[in-house]
Amino acid sequence: MTRTRGIASPPMNIPDDLRYSSDHEWVRAEGTTIRIGITDYAQDALGDVVFVQLPEIGAEVAAGQGIAEVESTKSVSDIYAPVAGTVTAVNDELEAEPQRLNADPYGDGWICTIEVANPAALDDLLDSAGYRALVED
Repeated sequence: MTRTRGIASPPMNIPDDLRYSSDHEWVRAEGTTIRIGITDYAQDALGDVVFVQLPEIGAEVAAGQGIAEVESTKSVSDIYAPVAGTVTAVNDELEAEPQRLNADPYGDGWICTIEVANPAALDDLLDSAGYRALVED
């Protein structure tokens, strides 16, 4: 276990059933729709989230395009579309409770869903082992 200033760091949560972008977004495939959010690593690096700007439902997005913005006590960060498609839903609850991104990044802290333009593009994302290697380097 890694130690920082004498305190043990909690283990990083990287679920095996998700895919990941190198920009620290997670992806849960639900047929041809994906649900996305930020990883445990990302929310920890951000610190306490105080505001989330969500994408517009119906917006056409390209892979790598900024689609949302997260403001924390430490910084402001863009959230990128991991694949191209159309935004089909957003997590409106984040507007009133942005701290859900910190408390439950893989559950209640999801950001949006996207109808994927090319499902094969999901194969280009990292699996849990690949993402773990990325953040441990």
